[in-house]
Amino acid sequence: MNFSSRTAHLAQYGILIALAFILSWLETFLPNPLEGMVPGIKLGLANLVVIIALFRLGFPAATVISLLRVLLTAFTFGNLSMLFYSLAGAALSLLSMKLLQHTHRFSATGISIIGGLSHNIGQVIVAMLILGSNLIYYLPYLIIGGCVSGFLIGLLASLILSRLPKSIA
Repeated sequence: MNFSSRTAHLAQYGILIALAFILSWLETFLPNPLEGMVPGIKLGLANLVVIIALFRLGFPAATVISLLRVLLTAFTFGNLSMLFYSLAGAALSLLSMKLLQHTHRFSATGISIIGGLSHNIGQVIVAMLILGSNLIYYLPYLIIGGCVSGFLIGLLASLILSRLPKSIA
């Protein structure tokens, strides 16, 4: 990789990290009718960028983008406990999505649904470890939320992926 292509590669990562960060920020302004019934549930707009990166740039790029977005978001808008929840959710989500992608049997929408489910499961596990209580009763609500948000983000990712060149690297 020459200097010019390394620079372009680095710029591309920067743009995608910034886009994921901005989508996280914009999501705070969206009305969330479920927030009162299921605290913490959200659409997960930033995962759109991670899914696109996973399909077009590969797992290492998606990992970097996801990790840096979580760190930036937690340090800008959250706190240390938010960081733990977000890291656990993002890590489990990314690993699950990569495993499904590796089978070549799932669309971006199916992979996104599993990502949403896995993210919520990771957060509940961390909450149970930190709070020392049994929060498993909360999981069915988060599973439904993960399926719905994963489906919506997956549809949008599929639409975007169909319009992008096969390689954006």
